[in-house]
Amino acid sequence: MQKQDSTRIKKEDKVKIIAGKDRGKIGKVIRVDKKKNRLLVEKANMIKRHVKPSMKNPQGGIMEAEGPIHWSNVMIICSNCVKPARIRVKTLDSGEKARICSKCNETMDSK
Repeated sequence: MQKQDSTRIKKEDKVKIIAGKDRGKIGKVIRVDKKKNRLLVEKANMIKRHVKPSMKNPQGGIMEAEGPIHWSNVMIICSNCVKPARIRVKTLDSGEKARICSKCNETMDSK
């Protein structure tokens, strides 16, 4: 089985969730965990935690936060064609690697 590099999706990318209870939602990536191949997407996979009162949160109660999603359950949205697409990685003449949209063949990195 070939392992795909989960770093193709980076922080601040817009992604569409393609599997799970939040299928169809679009959000921005907040954090990427490369070791566990998981992402935090804003306002997706919301989980509730019961929090004890503390100095930081004197009231305590039920707190809502985003839960991690596996990278295979999201699809990156191309900034040029504004559609969910797969990504290819291409080495440029200068030696840098660039992410390329498979639908419109435009680079996704805004440099």
